[in-house]
Amino acid sequence: MKVETDELDLLAARTFEGYIVRKDLARGFKGRYPVPEYVAEFLLGRYCASTDEGEIKEGLGIVEMQMRERTVRPGEEELFKSRAREHGTVKLIDIVTARLDAHTDSYLVTLPSLRLSDVRISPELVSTHERMLTGGFYAEIQLEYDATVAQERGGKPFGIVSLRPIQLSKRGVLDDLARGREKFTTEQWKQLLLRSVGFEPAPLTSRAQDILLLRMVPFVERNYNMVELGPRGTGKSHLFQQVSPYSHLISGGKATVARMFVNNATGQRGLVAQYDVVCFDEISGVSFDQKDGVNIMKGYMESGEFSRGRESIRAGGSLVFVGNFEVDIEHQQRIGHLFGPLPHEMRNDTAFMDRIHAYLPGWDVPKLDKMFFTDHFGLVNDFLSECFSQLRGENRLGAIQGRVHFGGALSGRDTTAINRTVDGLLKLLYPDRSLRVSDDDIEWAVRLALECRRRVKEQQKRIGSAEFRNTHFSYVMGEDGVECFVTTPELHSEDAIGTDPLPPGQVWAISPGGVDENVGLYRIDVNVGPGSGVKIINVPPPGPFRESVRYAEGNLYARAKDLVGDKDPRQHEFTVQLRAFDAPKSGSFLGLPTLLALCSAMLGKSLAGGLVAVGGLNLGGNLDPVHNALSVAELAIERGATTLLIPISARKQLNELSDEMATKLTIRYYADAREALLKALGD
Repeated sequence: MKVETDELDLLAARTFEGYIVRKDLARGFKGRYPVPEYVAEFLLGRYCASTDEGEIKEGLGIVEMQMRERTVRPGEEELFKSRAREHGTVKLIDIVTARLDAHTDSYLVTLPSLRLSDVRISPELVSTHERMLTGGFYAEIQLEYDATVAQERGGKPFGIVSLRPIQLSKRGVLDDLARGREKFTTEQWKQLLLRSVGFEPAPLTSRAQDILLLRMVPFVERNYNMVELGPRGTGKSHLFQQVSPYSHLISGGKATVARMFVNNATGQRGLVAQYDVVCFDEISGVSFDQKDGVNIMKGYMESGEFSRGRESIRAGGSLVFVGNFEVDIEHQQRIGHLFGPLPHEMRNDTAFMDRIHAYLPGWDVPKLDKMFFTDHFGLVNDFLSECFSQLRGENRLGAIQGRVHFGGALSGRDTTAINRTVDGLLKLLYPDRSLRVSDDDIEWAVRLALECRRRVKEQQKRIGSAEFRNTHFSYVMGEDGVECFVTTPELHSEDAIGTDPLPPGQVWAISPGGVDENVGLYRIDVNVGPGSGVKIINVPPPGPFRESVRYAEGNLYARAKDLVGDKDPRQHEFTVQLRAFDAPKSGSFLGLPTLLALCSAMLGKSLAGGLVAVGGLNLGGNLDPVHNALSVAELAIERGATTLLIPISARKQLNELSDEMATKLTIRYYADAREALLKALGD
């Protein structure tokens, strides 16, 4: 099928000549041959790295022939052995692992597809390709059969004459990637990265694209610990199984300490020392063979080290834990917490959780069907994975020094985790360290990092540990920026008052209603800019709310010095929007909350989180009485408020609030607008 090339295809082809391949070609081999997808891509990159249809067709024929003739499918083991005997040699593609046989002082290779474990190999080949001693790699192999050796006692007739790793061996690939990156905008580069691992960005939401990019962070960041849980069929393990030879997938079952870390008997280093990324798939079914297995892993997750006797061994492998929710996200939060699907040794262990740098919301990635896989060009997987591996030695945190400041809710481990995620994301976007990182890209990375770490803290808080209670993560861009709070969307409801502060200029408000209207919840949003006056953008603006805004504006001008100091509100234009969340829509008696929103916007300061304000105001600055304070308080509690800001005249009514209600709500009384503002700001 002819694929229509787009602008990004052409740009990629011009910039990365010889390093691109059409991704639908690789998918055509998936499942047909017993090798990972990156093996097919390696061959496609060699013969089909072109946009010319004729060259692609010719190269595809060569790849098809090599895959058919050189991969060993179940039941063909003896056929390949026979060919080696009859012809002297045979070529095949297999994973090569070697060990030293001390009895014969020689190296022996295991070829699993032929079920051979005693294949001869020269010390020179082992020395050239040492990775076969630490987990192995896929390679194109020329295998010989020596009949003379076969007749000797204990002879080993099969031997490797030559091999070529199915992995990029060219030096300087990261320089090639860095030079090419300069030709792309940030958005184009994100799209190329997604296409390179097989996804088509066009039908995906920006949210889903961000999560797919976050999945790449463990490949470029050493000792990075990540969890992703979500529905089945969202491709959580795809990247770790099919795309890179530097990752290893453990699917359920027992994980041995010797295999993961170090074999104390032989000293052989485990998977975390052999691979850049070790991924536990179907994590709910994983367990260790030793009781202290999880503790050893926690120690490694914290320090990147483990012990063999008195020897301390350091490794750089990142750990990824992926698994499935059996229920939807809302139900999972009702019945427990979001680490629930983990094995029982881990699911309630807050120390284990604290070592997780990022928890990805797998429920925000759609179930993958054909439309989400790309037919366009992307970087060849072996080139991309080699660049990713080399990026692990780089650092981009210098780009954010002095440009972003984190809020006081972050602990030392929180800051470390967030810095690791930001570093990884910026390395993905900026493989060239000399390129200046834009403020927008820094803020994008920071917000994702804060959200993914906060998700961890929220689960620790649910388990009940007091030390994790403060989860109000925030950041400030630059020295004079506004503090911005980052939430986890699954905890946020549009019509519920969260505990996180709203952005400056926004306030939750309750109208006490009137003769024909009940109490109702509103949110007032104010933006400020150059100009003058106050404009309501609701069309048409409700009459009672228009009156509330007029009173708030008059009080702001009249009491500017008391409320906003040296700032002159007459030199600014305010735009006001009212959002109603209940049946009442008029916005009556919201003068005081509107004034708070105007002051908050002008000061660039957020009001306290969990706060809802109540109070009518007149032009003279006097407060209207609240005649139904109990109904107001009940609605505030129902919608999740933790603090009610209300005129002092309502105190007697609220003395009638039930004990149960009173324990759920902090009531702050005020006598005038200035006192209300100070208490709303928490100053």
